[in-house]
Amino acid sequence: MEIRPDPAEVGRARRWARSRLAGSGIGADEPLAEILVLLVSELVTNAVVHTGRPAVLRLSLPGTDAEGATVRLEVADRSARAPVPRCMDDEATGGRGLALVDGLADRWGWSAEGAGKRIWCELDRCSRVPGGASACGGLAYEAV
Repeated sequence: MEIRPDPAEVGRARRWARSRLAGSGIGADEPLAEILVLLVSELVTNAVVHTGRPAVLRLSLPGTDAEGATVRLEVADRSARAPVPRCMDDEATGGRGLALVDGLADRWGWSAEGAGKRIWCELDRCSRVPGGASACGGLAYEAV
């Protein structure tokens, strides 16, 4: 999805991601979907706010029968400026986006790409962990 350097694009990117998730069989109320939409919001906001340049959002979804597969989100922009996680005090109203990505994604990183960069994160769909719990999209919870 092409992203213009306009804050309104963040909402459009969330709607696009939700429609892609629904089309792949991932329900809107699944933890994976909620986390992924939040990550889309954070990465697209960073691209729009910090670069002021167009970007491209990509979402790679596994097939519906791939329970243990990985969902990958990428935002490529035309700024060579590296993403820098910031330490914010309790009163700050922003600046926690990459810390949020770090806490919610199973993996994330970035790489230089031409005159710009690509920031990516991955969520593991769902996998069983010892003790009968499920780990989905960076969160672990007990099956009930």
